[in-house]
This record gives sequence, structure tokens and C-alpha cells, in this order.
Amino acid sequence: MSDIQKPNRNVEPELKEIVKVEGEEEMRLDDARRVKVLSPGMLVFKRFIRNKLAVVGLVILAFMFTFSFLGPLFSPYGQTQVFTGMGSMSKDYAGAIYNEELRYTVAEGETFGAAAQAQFLLAFGKDEDTFTYDNSVHYYSPIGENAYQIIQLDLFAQGFFGQDLVPAAGNPLSDEFLAAYEAADAANQDSFELDGVSYRITADKKSTLISTEHDVALASLNVFDAYDVETVAYVDSYAFRLASEQAVAEGLDEFTVDGETYALNYEDGLVIISDSAGEPFATISNIIVNPLDQNEFLSIEYKSAIREAIVDRESVVSFTHENGETIDYTISRINQNYYIKRETPTQLISQYERPSAKHPLGLDNNGMDVMTRLMYGGQISLLVGFVVVIIEVVIGVIIGGISGYFGGAVDNALMRFVDLFNSIPFYPIVIIFGSVMDTLEVDPRARIFLLMMVLGILGWTGVARVVRGQILSLREQDFMVATEATGIRTSRRIFRHLVPNVMPLLIVQATAGLGGIIISEATLGFLGLGVKYPLASWGSIINVSSDAYVMTNFWFMWIPAGMLILLTVLGFNFVGDGLRDAFDPKMKR
Repeated sequence: MSDIQKPNRNVEPELKEIVKVEGEEEMRLDDARRVKVLSPGMLVFKRFIRNKLAVVGLVILAFMFTFSFLGPLFSPYGQTQVFTGMGSMSKDYAGAIYNEELRYTVAEGETFGAAAQAQFLLAFGKDEDTFTYDNSVHYYSPIGENAYQIIQLDLFAQGFFGQDLVPAAGNPLSDEFLAAYEAADAANQDSFELDGVSYRITADKKSTLISTEHDVALASLNVFDAYDVETVAYVDSYAFRLASEQAVAEGLDEFTVDGETYALNYEDGLVIISDSAGEPFATISNIIVNPLDQNEFLSIEYKSAIREAIVDRESVVSFTHENGETIDYTISRINQNYYIKRETPTQLISQYERPSAKHPLGLDNNGMDVMTRLMYGGQISLLVGFVVVIIEVVIGVIIGGISGYFGGAVDNALMRFVDLFNSIPFYPIVIIFGSVMDTLEVDPRARIFLLMMVLGILGWTGVARVVRGQILSLREQDFMVATEATGIRTSRRIFRHLVPNVMPLLIVQATAGLGGIIISEATLGFLGLGVKYPLASWGSIINVSSDAYVMTNFWFMWIPAGMLILLTVLGFNFVGDGLRDAFDPKMKR
């Protein structure tokens, strides 16, 4: 009988390798002439590559890692590079409002500040003709319906009832003055003139006051605009405005100031003042039109066009400027204010630009290249997945290994600790943590590491239970009895002899769990709790789909990121299933 043993028919097909040698017959692995034993790692590899889905998953993951980690090296753009282009934007150019506040023009050499204006308004509100400011009596005289001349009284003489007048300055009063005063008093007049000087008579319960007067200020609701920037100061002068207001109040066709005669032309809500040559000089209106940029000068023609449009309730005005450029202005009203806007060439961010040869996946809402953002976002999403898995495995192996090996009270205490972690609501804790980081304005890069730490700390319990269960079954086997008999220390028994026997199962579980972690990170990014701008992750990129308009009109903003998440998770699941079948082929059968 031959010494060669008969082949074992129960040997797995993987242990049988057909070897063809040139010029010889086929030999099998169990042939006495050639015996070759495959290593356990090679057996797992051969079983893995026979699983087509596992190979597909591996190819997908290889593509994702190449796309995420090598792609940015070849991308011509940066992660936060913003693309701009020239365009037009409707910007506020000027503002208009119906004037409802008195505007003050102070006479030359006089002062009439905020305190004096307040005293005037107080007297005006009480319907009193006079008011006192800085120990001086003032009175105001209406000019038409929209203007008031404010005059200061200077005491000239004073007399008590039944007594002679006494001059305020101590100088004797002339007979002509006394005669003029007595005539005015007898006629119950409140003023009189003598030698070109006006005197005002006021009386109270104790005395009679005779005062001279001089102009202080003009308060008016009308708005004056000069046609020429060089004449603005003159148009704003007290003498010109007082004469204009008096002429308008009396309905005159002309008036004279400083020897110059000006003509008045009345239109709807507007008074045009022309100089002696017939050229427009200024306008009077109750609508204020001012530029937003105080360095900008608005021509009278432009203001007149705007005022006319406001009166006619028009929303669009076409105006031709002196340089021949015709611009369309839009007028929008908010409460009592009118905002005049025009299209202004400006550099704009190229938002939501559709895919092109320059940008294969277009530009996002911040004007950044979507494909480049996906590359950098893949780095963060994959990095978060792997780091979190490592944290989970390290903590789970330590807790599960100690619990399974010692058993008893130690096992019971550690498992209750695991139950405590399992009772913590995942998303509420993460949401609270994200809100705290938002409040503290944590740096986006530091936020990534804190996020990975939180996900790892909250997710290790599953690994701990798996390790505990496996070690409970392994610690009673013969090889562990041998380690105890040889006196190997406890930590070495756990982490040198027990844990390596659990590693195949941990590899399978970790690979399968990577997909779930990536989905969790994407969910947090979608909720705005994950990676913050300007950094990107696939979850934060897909966050734009929360806007229904973006989701329905700009597919390239969210579908590519969603597809990358889908393919990556599928790839990890396929690889995990393949590893599980490769490590434990009996489970598949």
C-alpha cells in the first residue's frame, strides 16, 4: 500500500490548487510530489475577490479616495476661490420725500441754533406770537402758508403806566420819536416807523416796551435747488430766500434782490426762478430730492423729472444727462420715502452658474467651483468616517475586552456603563453641542476635530458589545488555558491573544459602519451642525437643497454630492459584506 495518503474529499476548494508544469501531468495541492499551503490572509483575499459586489465596492472606494485626495492636486481652483463677473445691479441712487419739517435759513451775522429752534417750535405749537431765548424776545411773522420770518426785538424804550418813557440805552428821546409813538398808541397800532427804522410796541400788565427789530432767520417748508453748483450758496442765502418766499406768497411774477431782478414761473407743485437773461436759476418745491452720495450733484432738470414722476405716481423715469447718456430710473415708495434706483455696472459673484467646460459642475451659491468643493468635501467626509471608526474601535476594544475577560462584577459594571451611553439621545446631544460651538464661534478646522471626537465617543458601545461577546466565548478555549498556565500577564492575554482573534469581526463591523458614520456626518452638515463655511463636506454642500427653489432649478448644486454619498456608502457596505463572507465562508453557505 502506498505511503501517500488519499486526498481528503472534504478539503475546501480554496485549498486545492492546480499546478501545471511544462511537460508533466497535472498536480494537485495534496499530491505528495508538491504540497503548498495557502496563508490565511491569502485565503481571505481569494474569497474576497471572488465576490463581484465586493470588488465593485472596492473600485468605488478607490475612485472616491482618488477623487478626494488626488483630485485637488490637479484642480486649477482652490476650495474657497470665488468667481466673479461684470454685471449690473439695481442700486439706490437718490432719495426723495415730501418735506414736512421746517428748514431754517439764518440771516448773515446771526445765530439761531437748535435751542432757539426748539423755543420757536414750542411757541408755534402753542399758537403764541412771541418767544424768549437768550434773554431776548423774538416774534415770527407768517409769509404765505409755508414760511415764517423770525425777528428779534431789541429794547429801545420802556414806560410804566402813567409815567414818561425811559430810553433803554439812557439817551434822551427826541420829540419826533415821542410824537410818532403817541400817534401810534392813540391809533392802537403795534408798530410805527421813524427815519427808516421800524419800532414795535408791546404792552403787558405793568409796562409798555418799544423795541427795534432785526431779522434772525427764515423757517420754511419749501425746498430751494440751484441750477448751477456755483450758485448754490447764493440761492441758500437769507436775502434771496426771503425775497423769493415773499414774492411767491404774494403771487408776484418777479422780485428783486441785490439789484438783480428774477422772474417767477408757476407750474404744478413747482416754482421756477429765472434770472434777468431768462435762464433758469433755481426752483422752489416741497419735495426734497437728495443724492445718497453727498459728493454727487443732482441737476435741477433731474430733480424736476423725479418730482414730476412722484406727483404723477410714475414708477419709471428715463432721463438724459448732460453727457448724452439716457438712464432708466425706478422709483419705489416705502412709507413716506421714495427710493430712486438705477442699474449700475458692478462686479458680481457668479452665483448658480450652470455647468460649462470651465466649470464641469457649475458654480454654487457662493460663486465657488462645485467640483473642487466636492473634492475637498470628500476629504473631510472620508476623514471623519475613518477617525470616528478608529475612536470607536479603540474605546470599544478596551471596554469590551476588559468586560469579557474578567466577567462577573466587572462585566456587570461595564455593561451598565455601556447602557448608560446607549440611553443618551444622539441627535439632541449633537445639536446642543453644535449650538454651543456656534455660540463660541469655534474655528471651522477645530470644529471638525471636535465633531469627530463627539461622534466617536457616542458610537463605541456597539463595538464594545461585539468584543465582549466574542471574548466570552474565546476565553474558555484551550489556548487561553495555556496562556494562563504559562503565567502571561492579564493585559497581554487580552490584547495579544484574545483581541487578535476578534479583529476579523471588528474589521467587518468597522467597514460596514463607515457608511453609517458618513451618513451621520452628512446629516449634521445638512442641518448646519457639521463643517462650517468656508470649509466643505458633502453634507454641507447638499444643504442647499433645503431651499425648494434651488433644489428644483439648480440640480448640479446637490445631486452630485448626493450621488457621491450614495456611492461611498454603497462601496463601504459592499466591501463590508465581502469581508464578512471572506472571513466566515460558512455563514454564506
